[in-house]
Amino acid sequence: MEKRAYEIFSNYNREISIKVIPGHFATKHSHVSHCIDMTEVKSRTEAAKAAAKILSDSFASTPVDTIITLERMKMVGAFMADYLSHSGINVRQNIAVITPELMGEKMLLRDNFLPYVMNCHVLLLTASATTGQTVNSGIEGIRYYGGDPVGAATVFGGDFECDVPVVRLFGVNDIPKYISYSPQDCPLCKNNVKVDAVVNSYGYSKII
Repeated sequence: MEKRAYEIFSNYNREISIKVIPGHFATKHSHVSHCIDMTEVKSRTEAAKAAAKILSDSFASTPVDTIITLERMKMVGAFMADYLSHSGINVRQNIAVITPELMGEKMLLRDNFLPYVMNCHVLLLTASATTGQTVNSGIEGIRYYGGDPVGAATVFGGDFECDVPVVRLFGVNDIPKYISYSPQDCPLCKNNVKVDAVVNSYGYSKII
């Protein structure tokens, strides 16, 4: 399956890339025609720093007290906090970067994290937001804990509705023929095309 992988580079910075594998993949919320591998951005310093700079520039005029990171994006979140605290309206702001627990779709914040969200301007950062369910659930969670969600940022994102600004490094238009289906409506399943792998934020597991 990996032999089918190809690389896409960001139009903003060639240091930022994602790997794309065509096929039939099952995610938590959908079935998709391509697996998006963002390990490079999540794991390597230079790629994470470059991604953080672009995402931070989009929020330079947005007040940010806290960045909530999901899907192993804490390194990118830390670089974003550093960039934001040195430019725009957040200069010298001591921005917090936290990762909540997740119980199903719901965000769980322990008492020690509440001061970083309650009455704070909170930015949500995630790796992938194809259907918008992860982002909208995260925004709902921020409001539940008394925070003010000021925006969301993602490495790869689909077209979905959200009542806060959403910034994407890569979109579905960057991948020709990319399609996302609800599991019950997946035409590949209906045509008995086997699922290649189960995909989540840690990567993919082949189905033999």
